[in-house]
Amino acid sequence: MKTDIILCGVGGQGILSIATIIGKAAMKEGLNIKQAEVHGMSQRGGDVQSNLRISSSPIHSDLIALNGADVVISMEPMEALRYLPYLNKDKGWIITSSVPFVNIPNYPAMEDIKAEYAKLGNVVMLDIEKLAKDNGVPRSANVILLGAALDAIGLERDKIEAAIRRVFERKGESVVDANIKALAIGIENSGKI
Repeated sequence: MKTDIILCGVGGQGILSIATIIGKAAMKEGLNIKQAEVHGMSQRGGDVQSNLRISSSPIHSDLIALNGADVVISMEPMEALRYLPYLNKDKGWIITSSVPFVNIPNYPAMEDIKAEYAKLGNVVMLDIEKLAKDNGVPRSANVILLGAALDAIGLERDKIEAAIRRVFERKGESVVDANIKALAIGIENSGKI
C-alpha cells in the first residue's frame, strides 16, 4: 500500500488537523508515514500545505515528487490548482471545497477554476461549509472534506474514527461526536462532480 497526499488550504482552515488524523490512523494500521509541512500566516490568509506519505514499505523522503500525488485534499478550490503539477495525472484525485476564500485581489473566477477541474478525471467538489452548518457541525468542515476523501486515501473508516477520537478527546465528547458525524457527512456526499 502506498498513498501520497497533498493537503492544502489557507491558514486556520484545519489542514494540519486532517494531516494529524490521517497520520494517527495510518500508524494504527502499522503503516509508515512521513510528513512535511509549510505553514503560512494564518491571520493573513497564507498558504498552508502538507505532504503526507503513507506506505507499507519504508519511505525515504517526506516530499512528494511531480506527478506523484495520489490525492490532493484542499480546503480552498484555487489552492488545489497550485499543486496540479504534483497530482498523478492518470489516477490522482482532487477532493476540494467548492467555496473560495478570496484573499487576493486577482482571485480567478470560479468558472475558470471549475473549467480546470473539468479537464481532470477524478474530482470531488463539495460546499463543506454549508454541509457543516446545515448539519449542526459548523466547526468540522475540514473533517467533512476528510470523509469525502476517505476512499481515495485508502484507510479504513474505523481507524479514521479512532484517530478522530484520539485527536479531539481533550476537547470533550461533544467535539469528538461532532467530528465523527462530520466524517459520515463527507462519506455520504463524496460523489464526483
